[in-house]
Amino acid sequence: MNPVAQVLAGLEALTLIAVGVLESFFFRSPELYPIFLIDPDEYDAVALWTRNVGVYNMLMGAAIVVALVLVHRAKAVAGRAIILTISSMHIVLGVSLVITAPELWLSAVFEFGLALAVVLAIVIGDRRGSAPVSAA
Repeated sequence: MNPVAQVLAGLEALTLIAVGVLESFFFRSPELYPIFLIDPDEYDAVALWTRNVGVYNMLMGAAIVVALVLVHRAKAVAGRAIILTISSMHIVLGVSLVITAPELWLSAVFEFGLALAVVLAIVIGDRRGSAPVSAA
């Protein structure tokens, strides 16, 4: 995996972990209303899903970290596959979010934007790295 894809994947991992912490432990914070659009009278109703989605995001971020370790431990194919899978999942999740809840478009952009950049960096990097060598 090329260095740009690795850095972007690392940023995606950190973002997923940070958002997971916010979702799991700080979703009641009024400062986060623009991200989650949760009104105070809805806190108890959404606590279960918010915490579970938060843990899910933290685990996905941790899996990307493990994948990056694999990339650096000569298991690049396995690490790349994990990163592509998780990033692709977040692209689909972001698109699904914007379709089902257009008012959360900004959250959707954050859901799929960095993930899309990771996938593109991997695919473009792979194409450049596997260019045929011309015979001289």
